[in-house]
Amino acid sequence: MEDSTVAPGAAASRAIQFPPRKLSIVIPAYNEGRTIHLILDQVKAVQLLGGIEKEVIIVNDCSKDDTEAAVERYRAANADFPIRYLKHEVNAGKGAALHTGIKHATGDYVIIQDADLEYDPEEYNVLLRPVLRGMADVVYGSRFMGGRPHRILFFWHSIGNKWLTMLSNMFTNLNLTDMETCYKLFRRDIIQGLQLEEKRFGFEPEVTAKMARFPNVRIYEVGISYYGRTYEEGKKIGWRDGFRAIYCIVKYGLTR
Repeated sequence: MEDSTVAPGAAASRAIQFPPRKLSIVIPAYNEGRTIHLILDQVKAVQLLGGIEKEVIIVNDCSKDDTEAAVERYRAANADFPIRYLKHEVNAGKGAALHTGIKHATGDYVIIQDADLEYDPEEYNVLLRPVLRGMADVVYGSRFMGGRPHRILFFWHSIGNKWLTMLSNMFTNLNLTDMETCYKLFRRDIIQGLQLEEKRFGFEPEVTAKMARFPNVRIYEVGISYYGRTYEEGKKIGWRDGFRAIYCIVKYGLTR
């Protein structure tokens, strides 16, 4: 079932405001029933710079746990905090959930928020600052720069992230430090104008490659904190996704 009053693609026709009036927060969710209410509390609590309005879009990618019930309980208990809830009837992957959420976004800018607790919504304003200064169209939140808290976890996972970022940079001619970050802020007309294909974690290198080729796009990067999860705590990305990322970096890096 889909809770939506906006036809797919209709949002793309709206003019982008400056300074932005609305931020669309797209939350893909798969088996996040234990934590999704906590991240929604954080999203609700954050006050955006300049009085920017929040639009929250949750896309449930056919979860097998009580994610849907958790969202409905939250909506019932927080009637003052509107949440658009979209649902996949078949599990299609994180990238596919992002495609759905992005398609239905109506804000001037769009940010991606994982349903777990690894990223802090208080830092939306960190990503928004280059936008509000009129400098940026796209902002990446880097876990590997700046002086913000960073949970110490997996050595080889961090090496893999940095290596994938370097490989991506070689194809895009960007100098990012964290291509695989969740926190990516896009001008809505740009992200809705891209033809995105990857349905799983290949979304990150694909969107980076295609964004880098967008005419005159201004891409910035800011340091963010990172409260990573272990696999026992629910982390889902694995080594197979790393090989897919390499494939996507080469594929979309060479495709014009």
